[in-house]
Amino acid sequence: MQTKLLDYIPSEAHAQVEALLSQTNIVVKVKKERKTKHGDYRPLPNGKHQITVNGNLNPYRFLITLVHEIAHFKAFDTYGRFIKPHGKEWKHTFQYLMLPFLRPEVFPVDLLPLLAKHFKNPKASSDTDATLALALKQFDEPNNKNYVFEVNFNQRFKLYNNRVFIRGNKRRKRFECVEENTGKIYLFNPNAEVEIL
Repeated sequence: MQTKLLDYIPSEAHAQVEALLSQTNIVVKVKKERKTKHGDYRPLPNGKHQITVNGNLNPYRFLITLVHEIAHFKAFDTYGRFIKPHGKEWKHTFQYLMLPFLRPEVFPVDLLPLLAKHFKNPKASSDTDATLALALKQFDEPNNKNYVFEVNFNQRFKLYNNRVFIRGNKRRKRFECVEENTGKIYLFNPNAEVEIL
């Protein structure tokens, strides 16, 4: 395995990740930041498999994303190509693969209860679990962004792509926000990072 990949994950997880990847014909590539995803998995025409993970993730999110994508490979390999990408087979595989990592030598102790709760029924993205996503973000490099839940009602903010929104009411979990140019309403997770105007 490339030493560079190990630089992105907690050192206490190195041996387990090496063991996971040694059993497969997976190529792992570290990519520049992509705003819409942390990583992905796909089979290659040559019979190998490729996983990409964003290199800007903190070590804990990087590890979770890497194992998430390995779980896609293992689920498809075990159950076949016709399963749902984030269905019960993938969830079971992801839980099984993550369990050995859920210990205080790998993750900070305050994250473990949140991870344990999340992995009872893992979602397609850890960002949809707002509590876990916010806890993981404390290990990110500091930036000058705010979260949508910190934006005041009727306050303007913009996204990374310079689209401007006005924060509206909170629904059950997400916030209604109106795009200024189009008047369309979008729902934002409370932990979406934005720039207040």
